[in-house]
Amino acid sequence: MDAPDILLVFVRHPQLGRVKTRLAAEIGPEAALRVYERLLAHTQATVRGWGGRAVIFYADLVPDTDGWDGFPKKPQHPAADLGLRMQSAFELIFQENPSARVVIIGSDCPALRPAHLRQAFAELSCHQAVIGPAADGGYYLLGLQQPDMLTFMGKHWSSSEVFAQTVADWQRRNRSYFVGPVLTDLDRAADLPPGWLPQVFPEKNED
Repeated sequence: MDAPDILLVFVRHPQLGRVKTRLAAEIGPEAALRVYERLLAHTQATVRGWGGRAVIFYADLVPDTDGWDGFPKKPQHPAADLGLRMQSAFELIFQENPSARVVIIGSDCPALRPAHLRQAFAELSCHQAVIGPAADGGYYLLGLQQPDMLTFMGKHWSSSEVFAQTVADWQRRNRSYFVGPVLTDLDRAADLPPGWLPQVFPEKNED
């Protein structure tokens, strides 16, 4: 029997002042909320376009109704440490599905496409890990062929060192891994894709 492919998606409930706080410092909380709502819609379309099994992990409240109808939804571990939250999610899924190939993504990458997810799972057939480097030095995707909780320990989260630290860790421990294409996470106004600004900042009518 083939190992199941399971995608973990880390998201937040879109609430004013609670999402994209670094971006909000530049463009305001209302515009940042609209950006995050668009990012969520893009992530939902990407996951549905991939067509596989996914579990949605919410950082805060888990709403009764959202755009993830049909997918199981769970709360993330309440720790502030991102590594611990990801580690906990992987542990849960591997406990329930010991032979699974598991990939995690966030909801901040407008360049992510279903093909990137298909490639990640395909590479887990012959590598112990996969990683999608973000242009800011982090990563937008990470996958494991089997439990490896050391991957989430001793990293400087939300820094430009996370990708390099993760790969160096795998190299020290002789883990086989695949590196995907570099994509841009949307954290700053400069990261907004072409065509997004007119929708984020609608033109005002001049009297």
